[in-house]
Amino acid sequence: MTQYFLSLPHDSAAEPTMAAMDPAELQEVFASVDAFNTALKEAGAWVFAGGLNPPSTATTVDNTGDAPVLTDGPLTEAKEYLGGFWVIEADNDDAAIEWTKQASRALQSKVEVRALQERPDA
Repeated sequence: MTQYFLSLPHDSAAEPTMAAMDPAELQEVFASVDAFNTALKEAGAWVFAGGLNPPSTATTVDNTGDAPVLTDGPLTEAKEYLGGFWVIEADNDDAAIEWTKQASRALQSKVEVRALQERPDA
């Protein structure tokens, strides 16, 4: 089976946090995502998932020179940033897209899906 990366974009201008969301709406999203995660696990498609803190909490590390250089903040400035992700397994692109439709519905948000590159020796 191929692994797929489902990414959850967020608007950089807002840099939303769960603390800023309406508690009732947040609970609805949690319940929907929990149901989606359960469906993934029951189908054997679950690999792992995670949420990310906003880009303002990032540290960029460049250790390509004589000494490492650490910079507070994201590597690049962008209109959107990665807020979370799933890694799933699916038989093909169509199956991965079906899971992504369900993820988008659960989050009430756009979700991007891409296959992970296969190792040539795998």
